[in-house]
Amino acid sequence: MGKLYEHIDGRLRRFIEAQPLFFTATAPLSGDGHVNLSPKGRAGTLVVIDEQTLAYLDFGGSGAETIAHVRENGRITLMWCSFDGPPTIVRVHGEGEAVFRDDPRWGELIPLFGAADGPSARAVIIVRAKRVSDSCGFAVPLMEYRDERTLHAEYFGRKTDDEFAAYCEKKDYIGQSLDGLPALPLPLPPRSV
Repeated sequence: MGKLYEHIDGRLRRFIEAQPLFFTATAPLSGDGHVNLSPKGRAGTLVVIDEQTLAYLDFGGSGAETIAHVRENGRITLMWCSFDGPPTIVRVHGEGEAVFRDDPRWGELIPLFGAADGPSARAVIIVRAKRVSDSCGFAVPLMEYRDERTLHAEYFGRKTDDEFAAYCEKKDYIGQSLDGLPALPLPLPPRSV
């Protein structure tokens, strides 16, 4: 049976931090806009800042739907499910905010991610929890985690900041979403840290 929580307590925090994968879901206000659901991985790219706040690194390599949606309306849901151990699903429904490279808070946030930071980090997504819940994961399959994929970090690790900015400029659905909402600011601001 699912349960609601007032905040991300120690047990939930340990569960969240132990998962190698999580999902983000966002949507525009428009009823005919595209709902977005994205898998997120890479160890160390998500941090629980406090009992009501999480943050994760948004990297280049795909579109910018999440950024566009949180800029428009702030609605975001994060979900983790265990693929091993006790069957558990945790959801955080919250208000999201994109912090870009030229924001004064960038320098305070980016050290939270340590070695997970990389040249293709284009924003930090902050999520302020409005609803925290768990439920059973009885139907989630048992799967074995093998290892991190290193392809993304290796590919973008070979690019300079200028090359990464040029990459962002030429990709579709970076400066605006599939529905034409403002997404990543272009030209991409240089890293302040």
